[in-house]
Amino acid sequence: MAHAVEPGKPAPHDEALLRRAFEVARQSRRRGDHPFGAVLADAAGTVLMEQGNGFSEQDGDLTAHAERLLASRASRAYGASFLASCTVYSSAEPCAMCAGAIYWAGIGRVVFGQTEKSLKTATGNHPENPTLELPCRVVFAAGQRPVEVIGPLLEEEAAALQDDFWRSRGEGSRQPASLPT
Repeated sequence: MAHAVEPGKPAPHDEALLRRAFEVARQSRRRGDHPFGAVLADAAGTVLMEQGNGFSEQDGDLTAHAERLLASRASRAYGASFLASCTVYSSAEPCAMCAGAIYWAGIGRVVFGQTEKSLKTATGNHPENPTLELPCRVVFAAGQRPVEVIGPLLEEEAAALQDDFWRSRGEGSRQPASLPT
């Protein structure tokens, strides 16, 4: 993977791009959606695409996480050899599903704000976000190619994005859609 920084160390532009992911999360919340955001940037820090959570716009699809949607879009737009030098900036640590999507898209680096463990504490047992506390590093370590992970970074700022959101949604505010019979 061709990154302009020493592996395991934040790049000079990491905090600014992570804060941009935070702004995407705030925009998502203002739209009435879950407050999660992701940004894809190339090795030089040029933003290629942004994605907010898609729960509402995807008709309550619990798999419409910002990172998964971004990884799918990136996979369609760019080749894996290019994506290996790119970074996903995520307001929260990618869950196991999103980490898998990032891995399969071929994206080579992840920078995140809030940890899954901290997010689980914030969301509780909310039916719209049954957090799977499995660090993305564990998911990536099971793969056959490396994915560099930086985080948590700016965790207090990232956690503030979730403040009051889940309590305001109320326990069970949205019941899961019925399965087809």
